[in-house]
Amino acid sequence: MFPGMNPRKMAQAMKRMGIAQEEIDANEVIIKCPDKEIVITEPSVAKIKAMGQEQFTISGNVNERELSTEPEINEEDIKTVMEQANVDEEKAREALKNAKGDLAKAIMDIQK
Repeated sequence: MFPGMNPRKMAQAMKRMGIAQEEIDANEVIIKCPDKEIVITEPSVAKIKAMGQEQFTISGNVNERELSTEPEINEEDIKTVMEQANVDEEKAREALKNAKGDLAKAIMDIQK
């Protein structure tokens, strides 16, 4: 933490001040934002408790990935729309895409 300071003395000083630090064995840390995810691989994570609060210090390899705006449409949803609206797979898939994955809206839009 401080260059040239003995880690053992540092731990003792932190303990006297009521500060506890714990290393966390993590494989990956993901911070979810409205428009992206910040992914930290090979992280070094420390949990610090002080004055009734917990703080995390994270370092590692940082990458960002954009979130997809496309809705997640699975085969079961497509089959449900096909059966309920009596349409083929292509029309069911398109209706789900237009309804942003909302099954009920997709079926109602087809039946209009």
